[in-house]
Amino acid sequence: MDKTDERLIAALRHNARASLSELALTLNLSRTTVRSRIDRLQQSGQILGFTVVMKEDTLRDPVRGLMMIGIEGRGTERVVRQLQGLPEVRAVHSTNGRWDVIVELGTETLEGLDAALGKIRRFDGVSTSETSLLLATRKAT
Repeated sequence: MDKTDERLIAALRHNARASLSELALTLNLSRTTVRSRIDRLQQSGQILGFTVVMKEDTLRDPVRGLMMIGIEGRGTERVVRQLQGLPEVRAVHSTNGRWDVIVELGTETLEGLDAALGKIRRFDGVSTSETSLLLATRKAT
């Protein structure tokens, strides 16, 4: 992926409904070039799809948080599989630095979030964790 592809993806993240003509004008490219680049990015798996985010989607989880997890030994794959099975888990991210994984959580209530955190902390291999509540979302992709 080159700089032009990165600019194209940024434009699509801003407005995935933009026409090929609008994208071409914004990026100073031809419509044919924009179309072929989008096709190539989809075929290579860089772009997996396009979606609609509705207001109801953002209201689904009134209580949201990020849980950073430290995992002892070689238990990362096992812990990730367990995390993926929890209905409160929205995403699991591998990372570098102090934490082994970062988990996005969403629940209806603080009590529900607390229960999910308790379950995760009891997973075999979870050695430490830190959780931050998400108070407001200023920009979502």
